[in-house]
Amino acid sequence: MEISDRYHSLNAVVYPWFDGQWQRVLKLFNDQRLPHALLLNGMPGIGKVRLAEAIAGYVMCHQPLNDKACGECRSCQLLNSSGHPDLYFLQPEAPGKAIKVDQVRQLTEFMHNTSQQGGYRVVLLEPAEAMNTSAANALLKTLEEPGRDTLLILITHQLGQVMPTIKSRCQRLDCHLPNSEVAANWLSAELEIDTDAARKLLNIVHGAPIAGLTFKKEGLQALRADFLTALRDLLRQKVTPLEVASQFSKEDIEQLLGWLHGLLADITRILMTQNNDMIRNVDMLKMLSGVAKHTTPEKVFTLSDFVQSECLGLQRRQNPNKQLLLERTLIDWTALVRS
Repeated sequence: MEISDRYHSLNAVVYPWFDGQWQRVLKLFNDQRLPHALLLNGMPGIGKVRLAEAIAGYVMCHQPLNDKACGECRSCQLLNSSGHPDLYFLQPEAPGKAIKVDQVRQLTEFMHNTSQQGGYRVVLLEPAEAMNTSAANALLKTLEEPGRDTLLILITHQLGQVMPTIKSRCQRLDCHLPNSEVAANWLSAELEIDTDAARKLLNIVHGAPIAGLTFKKEGLQALRADFLTALRDLLRQKVTPLEVASQFSKEDIEQLLGWLHGLLADITRILMTQNNDMIRNVDMLKMLSGVAKHTTPEKVFTLSDFVQSECLGLQRRQNPNKQLLLERTLIDWTALVRS
């Protein structure tokens, strides 16, 4: 890992929906009861990493003021510029890869050094579920004997994939989805769109406001529109699963499967409630209603379980043949409405 990957400036933000978690950490710190390891748990796209960086900035500040880092002391200046020698970022060397044991061993060396600026040494490790077994085992000793004035902040998007021995040595800080109105108002202000458009966007990203921000700013609406159009054309037999799989095989397959899983959840809602009031993908209402009329719950549940299983495999850094996986999934999608 390059030095620039380990040390860089903070991008600390405490989003309004995390005020409770923030106040809890401040009380622990001010009461001198801050644990040596925190585990921030929650779904992706809600701002956990920014919260972790805010916690790091606060505990490393030499003179925090009004429940936030002062921004003026030498430590804050380092945190907000080229990076602080007592703050260590640990992530996979490439997106979707595992955190390796050698990376954790390098971290252990850092943890055994003395603080260069005085005060806390802080580690931000994300995502915690990316550690392979050897890396997780190597981290255990550090968690058991962290040293004085050290804080490890582990961030997980998949709590069930974190080793129990790791979880048991951390104090968990659960980070929940914000209230729908809070999220819609915040996203509306950030993107300068009306709240109704913000709500529709939040429906697509399962209520995660930071994911909604990314979705809009990275132009993912065009990819989603193309993919959903292809799914509709498959049902109309205008294209084949092989053609669609070839078209999208170079895209983020986990993203595509996530969108498909959302459609299947909406079809299930229609089948179970016999109305359309609870569906999230309202822009695809006609297609969803048509599928619901011509399929069975058993078919939808089977495909939904398969898609969820494949997403889990991708999160565990399995590397399937994208083309074949998409072909299999799309064949099953077309089979929903055929006897």
